[in-house]
Amino acid sequence: MAPPRRSKAIVVAAGILASRLFGLVRDAIALFFFGISAHSDVFQAAFRAPNVLVNLLGEGTMSAAFIPVYSRLLEERREREAGRFAGSIFGLLTMLVSALVLAGVLLAKPLIGVLMFGWLGDAARVAAGELVVNRYELTVEAVRLIFPMSGVIVLSAWALGILNSHRRFFLPYFAPVLWNASIIGGFLIGAAWFLGSAEDGAWTLAALNQLLFAAFVGGLVGGLLQFLVQLPSALRVLEGFRISLDTKVEGVRTAIRAFGPAVAGRGIVQLSSWVDLFLASLLAAGALAALRSALVLYILPISLFGLSVAASELPELSRAGKSERAQFLDHLRRSIRQSMFLTVPTAVGYLAFGFLVIGAIFRRGEFGLADNWLVYVVLGAYTVGLVATTLSRLLQNAYWALGDTKTPARLAGLRLVVSVSVAAPLMMLLDGWAVSDVVHLPEAVRGELFLGAAGLAVGSSVAAWLELWRLRVLLKRSLEDSGVHWKPIVKVAGLAILAAVPATLVWWLLPGLPTVATAAIVVGLYSMLYLGTAYGLSFPELTWWLGRLRS
Repeated sequence: MAPPRRSKAIVVAAGILASRLFGLVRDAIALFFFGISAHSDVFQAAFRAPNVLVNLLGEGTMSAAFIPVYSRLLEERREREAGRFAGSIFGLLTMLVSALVLAGVLLAKPLIGVLMFGWLGDAARVAAGELVVNRYELTVEAVRLIFPMSGVIVLSAWALGILNSHRRFFLPYFAPVLWNASIIGGFLIGAAWFLGSAEDGAWTLAALNQLLFAAFVGGLVGGLLQFLVQLPSALRVLEGFRISLDTKVEGVRTAIRAFGPAVAGRGIVQLSSWVDLFLASLLAAGALAALRSALVLYILPISLFGLSVAASELPELSRAGKSERAQFLDHLRRSIRQSMFLTVPTAVGYLAFGFLVIGAIFRRGEFGLADNWLVYVVLGAYTVGLVATTLSRLLQNAYWALGDTKTPARLAGLRLVVSVSVAAPLMMLLDGWAVSDVVHLPEAVRGELFLGAAGLAVGSSVAAWLELWRLRVLLKRSLEDSGVHWKPIVKVAGLAILAAVPATLVWWLLPGLPTVATAAIVVGLYSMLYLGTAYGLSFPELTWWLGRLRS
């Protein structure tokens, strides 16, 4: 039985939260062994390169091209036609993914050479004693191993589309837990096997390389598990399902027409990700690891409070369509208010207490004080665009529900151009500044960590606000209302700032407690002050979230 409609967003959020928490544990373990270093760079790059398939053909594309068509067939009570449509899409998607996986494995060397151009000189730098790891060669080997992982995860996005359309949300968003858990398992088994004999933590380069590949094997296994755990549930709700390559099945050509612009839009997002990789490869060692460590926290509220609401509302927006304008706008405005109620205080919290949060999660093992400061600066730069990115995701949802996949694609291109234009000069300027140049650090913890990664994050934030502005303007032309009303957002921002002030004072006055204890007290106080005041002022969004949680 599907969950009640009123609890859908909280069900999605619960699944995403479990997945993201495991993702935090995964990254914390990686940083424990590698810190912000060349090995961390390889760990991040190797998983991002094959993820081109997931970013191009995964959930975003399924949301734009598959779910609207499938949901409408269900709404018309044409379950068998919906099942045949799903079978054709699965067959076509499998054929496309298989070809792309094979190409990725065969072309891994030139692919990484282009993406991580700055790493091509690593062999010479290792020979000269300037670097201990040839990041280029390690990443090529890893990508050849794990490229099939991304192909299987794309197929799991097809299962997600099926289950979401039937209002079954928890399992698709919980399934990535298995992927993260498998990588964690690879780390733990690899550490016991390859690092167990090391004395005083003096791990050899060969042992750390082997540990890396143990994690990559875990990722390959986890991708398969992520798909297989969803498949039985997806097959149970399908009627008339038969795998085929028939493009004449009803709805397939409509989906393909939407698929092209959706892939183009996702392709621009992927290109943006590739550009980030390319630019990060030109910076000092550790830049990519710092970016990804900040991104895992930055993406958390977008996923929990933006994606969860967007995913639960997309089938409803698709059912309403432009013909039911009032109902459509009501769904859109409600999703924005619900999302912003928790996204805005998270942004304020990151700016005020991000250093403390990062230290509580990551600072142990090889991840030290300088690493903590670098990741905090990068997270702060990303956080400036957090609200804009979340709102843009919700507005893209509205365009997809209206059958318009071209406008978000065009604006994603604009976002890319602006992001690179701002980031490229700024990152090179900041990469001349070491963390110890701007933050007082004890001599014992100073290292060769530079701030170039923060320039990439600033470019992303500036571009996010420009994309949001254009999405609002064009949606307002179509519907005479953009759905984004700023007064409720400003109201929750003011409430969050008021809650942050006493929490900050408590932080300053606390004695020298362990970082984890300090973070628990300060962040806990901030959360209680914000939510308690919202409860006292009878914020309807809090009532909504509490109601979904209780249900």
